[in-house]
Formats: sequence, structure tokens, C-alpha cells
Amino acid sequence: VPQISAMYRGDQARKDTLIDYGFRLPSSKNNRPLNFDEFEKVKPQTIFVSATPGDYELRVSKGRVVEQVIRPTGLLDPKVEVRKADGYIDDLLAEISKCVKRKNRVLVTTLTKVSAEELTDFLTDNGIRARYMHSDIKAEDRVEIINGLRAGEFDVLIGISLLREGLDIPEASLVAILDADRAGFLRSAHALIQMIGRVARNENGKAILYADAVTPAMKQAIDETNRRRQLQIAFNEENGISPASSVRKLAGEETNTEEPTVHSEAFCENLSDLCDQITAKEQQLLEFTDTGDEQRVEDIRHQLDGLYRQFIYI
Repeated sequence: VPQISAMYRGDQARKDTLIDYGFRLPSSKNNRPLNFDEFEKVKPQTIFVSATPGDYELRVSKGRVVEQVIRPTGLLDPKVEVRKADGYIDDLLAEISKCVKRKNRVLVTTLTKVSAEELTDFLTDNGIRARYMHSDIKAEDRVEIINGLRAGEFDVLIGISLLREGLDIPEASLVAILDADRAGFLRSAHALIQMIGRVARNENGKAILYADAVTPAMKQAIDETNRRRQLQIAFNEENGISPASSVRKLAGEETNTEEPTVHSEAFCENLSDLCDQITAKEQQLLEFTDTGDEQRVEDIRHQLDGLYRQFIYI
């Protein structure tokens, strides 16, 4: 959703510069993406899909939200603990040692680049293999750092907002959030939930929030995580499921060493014929949709469903 607004703003900013320096005429700004208000007026019925829906998605959905809390692996949302910020270093060192003994990884989030670098130096001086990652690190280097963490080249990754989303590190079982009670977008309820979720792919996942007081944002994040966890526990108990950590290959690791499957000529002919049938039915659906014949449209959709199922299970 944010990218819809970003497309328009980025386009206008780029053309403003080109116009200012005489490389484009002012009329070039007329050829542009829709701004967000224009997009809202023309967008059809919409489904928003997000692990952490924002205020906009929740508001326009008007309560019509379907949660996907249960994971196929039976994994639970992490346990969340709040500990005093005073003397956090000794406590953090002890927790890191426990994780290292289990051959797990640790994520630590700070508020500034300087604190991330200083903490990395301190941990390194104390014999802990640690690295930091923030916005000064190039994108290609970030991938290398994350792969190094997963491969066990080091045990602790320290970062700022980069650890909020988009990281899939099943080996990480602990996330430590420093200064969790500080005000700001890096410690909002939404951000805290995302950071806690970084260790949700490990069966021993735990989040520690170091703070002197429990802020409303912290309480909201903790309550939501606990709510999901209780639902997951109840489902697992009802269905006899034991949580198991996610398994994900490292980037660049060979995913399939077996010989490729060779299909018979008859199989290929059947598949080709099925694709032709699907294409023909989809064309019919488009034609009858324009005529307004609802019964015929429903019949074709039912036939298409059957063809799609054949294609999936062929």
C-alpha cells in the first residue's frame, strides 16, 4: 500500500528535477502514475494480504479481517519477557551464552548506529562472535551478513530497523530489544510485533524487552503476541501437533540434487490438451460475462474449477 503513494511522489520528484534543469518540459508531469486518492476512486474490490496489516488496511476493511494465526509446522508465537534496562548487559551476555550452547542465533535491536557498533565491539571483546547491520551497509553485503549468521560464521546480529521485517532466519531463537520503552516509530506496537516475529520460526523462540516501564505500545504488542500464542497452543493440543522449527536452505545452497523428472509423451499431450481446454473456457467466461447471462457464467466457472483441479493434481 505505501508503494502506491511512493510511485506518484517519486515520479513527481524526478520530473521536477528534470524540469528545473531544462531536460523536460513542464507538461511531462502530466504523464504520471495515479496518486493515492485517485487510486482509491478507481480500485475494484480489494483483498489486502499482510502479516502485519497497517492502520489503513484495518480501517478500510471495516472489521472484515480473516486471521491466519495457525502455522502448518505447529510453531507458536515467541514467549515475551520484560526485564529491567538497568544492568541489561550482564543479562544479555547470559542469554546469548545459552543460545550459543544450543547452536542457535541471536538478534539484538538498538536505536542508533553508534550503539549497534559499540555493542558489537563489546560482545566481540568478550569472546562472542557478533556483527552489526544498519543502513550504511550495502544491500549485497547485508545478504552476505545474514547468510553468515545462518551458516554459523557468527552468533549474534545487531541492528536497528533492518531487523523489523523481511528477515527469515529459522536458526534465531532469541531477539533482544533494547530501550523497548522509548517513544518513536522504532518502538511502536507494530514495530515491536514485527521484531518479536523474527524468532517465530524457531520452536524455542523468545523475545526479551529491556525497559524501565511497560509502555502502551509494549503492552499492545505483548498482549497480541500472547493472544496468538494461546490460540496456537489450543489448536496444537486439540490436534496432537508438536511444534517444529522451520527449515530453510541458505541462499545459493543446492536445492535439488536429484535427476530431473522425465515425463512420457502421453503425459505431455494430456497436459497440453488440458491447457487448451482451460484457455477455451476462460475465453467463454469473458464472452458470457459481457452478455450478463449469470447462469451460464456460473456454469462455466464451475467447469473451470474442475479443470484447474485437474491441472493442480495431474
